[in-house]
Amino acid sequence: MAGFAEIVGRAEVTDQLIPDQHINEILQTTPEDSVVLSRAKQVRMSSKKAKQPVLASLPEAYWVDGDTGLKQTDSVSWKGITMTAEELAVIVPIPDAVIDDSNVPLWDEIKPLLKEAIGKKVDQATLFGTDKPASWPEAIVPAAIKAGNVSQLSATNNLADAFLETAAKASEGGFGVNGFLATPGLNWRLRGLKDKNGQPLFGSPTAGGNSTLYGYTLDEVRNGAWNTAAATGIALDWSKFVVGVRQDITYDIFKEGVISDSTGKVVLNLMQQDTKALRVVFRVGFQTAVPMTRLGGSYPAGVITPAAA
Repeated sequence: MAGFAEIVGRAEVTDQLIPDQHINEILQTTPEDSVVLSRAKQVRMSSKKAKQPVLASLPEAYWVDGDTGLKQTDSVSWKGITMTAEELAVIVPIPDAVIDDSNVPLWDEIKPLLKEAIGKKVDQATLFGTDKPASWPEAIVPAAIKAGNVSQLSATNNLADAFLETAAKASEGGFGVNGFLATPGLNWRLRGLKDKNGQPLFGSPTAGGNSTLYGYTLDEVRNGAWNTAAATGIALDWSKFVVGVRQDITYDIFKEGVISDSTGKVVLNLMQQDTKALRVVFRVGFQTAVPMTRLGGSYPAGVITPAAA
């Protein structure tokens, strides 16, 4: 028994004397950028509001009656749509003691996460209307459903058929579908679809989870913005969705100042409480440009909705 007690005692002492190893790396997922910011047509805004001319009427051609017939005239008109830049911002305070005791560059680790958080808010607002600024147009999913460009999954309507149907509905109006969006994991669900001979209908996803579908980009929205209850997939003409950047994402670190709530009450005094704060700001606008087409299309996107419960 004495020997056993001695072994336990040495183990306890060893645990106290040997310092813990600190691995200078934070395990986390790779931050995802905004799919709308990366895929939609992007313009630079020199002021808070910008006007985009959109084709409102198309000219017609006419047959000339005989050798001396008169050639008829027609006109083309444009209408202007207004895009308003709105501000996204957040402040992240970290005590000096935490920064000093850390073995990793915390600010460098936090910046990509803040960029992802901004991308999530932009995608939520533009795709589903979640927390959307009042100056922005109706979000893509509800607008496409309102236009009738929708295909619902069912026992007889699988993913492959639904993507074809919803892309066709948007294209029937004269828009050129050139991209797809999907709920996370859909690439692998498509991989499981087989033809009548048991062969896969689609190839495997590329590294990172994104691939192509019918020759066009298929992006899974993995930044937390996707609303699985509202949509399973989207087919759209990216050239008709415009993102206006008024101010790129900026990062500023403050070591003095106060942070207050909406009532003016001070909740944090940086100098007095030995804290630094990282502030990120981004100003962006969004607009849907729907020009007149020969086929009279109403909306340049289509939506796949989940199967009924």
